[in-house]
Amino acid sequence: MSAPTLSRRHRIRRGALTIALTTCLGAALANCSDEAKPAAGQSTASPAAGARLARVAQQAADTGSLGVIVRVDSGDGKPVEIAKQAAWTKDDHSLAAGDQFRVGSNTKTLTATLVLQQVAQKRIGLDDTVEKWLPGLVKGGEHITIRMLLNHTSGLGDFLLTPQFLPSLTGQEQRTWRPEELLASTPEQDPPTEPGEKYSYSNANYEALGLILEKATGSSLAELIEQKITKPLGMKDSFLATDAAWPAGKRHATGYEPDAKRLKALLSGTVDLPEGVGFAGPERPGDNIDTAAIDPSWSWAAGGMVSTAQDWQRFLTALMSGRLLPEAQMKQMRTTVDAPEEGGGYGLGLMKVDTPCGTVWGHTGGLPGYSSEMYTDATGTRSVAVFTITNFGIKEKKAATANKALVDAATCQMLGKPQPSASPTG
Repeated sequence: MSAPTLSRRHRIRRGALTIALTTCLGAALANCSDEAKPAAGQSTASPAAGARLARVAQQAADTGSLGVIVRVDSGDGKPVEIAKQAAWTKDDHSLAAGDQFRVGSNTKTLTATLVLQQVAQKRIGLDDTVEKWLPGLVKGGEHITIRMLLNHTSGLGDFLLTPQFLPSLTGQEQRTWRPEELLASTPEQDPPTEPGEKYSYSNANYEALGLILEKATGSSLAELIEQKITKPLGMKDSFLATDAAWPAGKRHATGYEPDAKRLKALLSGTVDLPEGVGFAGPERPGDNIDTAAIDPSWSWAAGGMVSTAQDWQRFLTALMSGRLLPEAQMKQMRTTVDAPEEGGGYGLGLMKVDTPCGTVWGHTGGLPGYSSEMYTDATGTRSVAVFTITNFGIKEKKAATANKALVDAATCQMLGKPQPSASPTG
């Protein structure tokens, strides 16, 4: 079955891979601009601004987010780095701003960058059909173009909530999925949509793009990522996950999700989960499950990257400032289709999000126990990252409100605007 559509803040988010809840930002104020200059006394590095953001971060952690990493880089001084967590989680791990994290669908921006690099070299054409590259692999591929895969207008559904895949998503089944198998299990959109007709997020699009990249270059996706992105940019803590293991000797965040009973209650009225369906892992306080050992390798080109806040901000700022793509391809990447559920528009692997303090560019991501939002301004000068160590756990109203308040505050601080004054818990 396909993922259901919910409200902006309380829906299950197909775009975050694990049907994660959206924590994207709200609508922009009419007089805000993505080119806004820092206001007097509002430097992102000022002690007062940093202290207030830290308080909002702790409130979010204590109101359902469990733990948060926030990193704000204004491009004109020392970045603000914050790590806050609920008291009981410290027994498992002391969260730090440099911890490795599963960044989920943020991977799509990286995959799209690799594709557009090949477009610039004329190895791949945006109007090439999927059938040309993957003959017989994608139903209707003769009518779907590379551009449609990149901006989610292909008409393909998603495999996340299909009965055969759900056990792997939750970690109840240990199975290694090949991209070809995931594409074969991808259902039609409900209701069916013709290619190019409208935006509808699907991870299947990026599974196909990963295969096309490998075919066009003769290299594995992991090799391309290292050669074209992580090594040139010095992203030493970033890699494509191939199993559930975390690197030895490196710090990583521990993620959590509600247990089966609490999960079913949380999703009541939105998804009818079969009895007993829940995430695999050790039981933790507050009806939570430790999901750090769930294998994310199935997400691959759609969401398999492990990174840190600093590493991913380095990638995003390099991309948005024009260091990774020629001007023509950057223009194509930033040409958006209407995607109100994402807070604005969706380009080629890149979200345009209208926030209370201006327009930002980036993506969101999620895997079991991990939710993230990472954005830059239009020039790639300033950037922000907000990591949350639960995904479904921020569906509850108070948790969702507090998490949104944190993202809004961090983004406004990044843009040099006063932080919103509303109470984080509403």
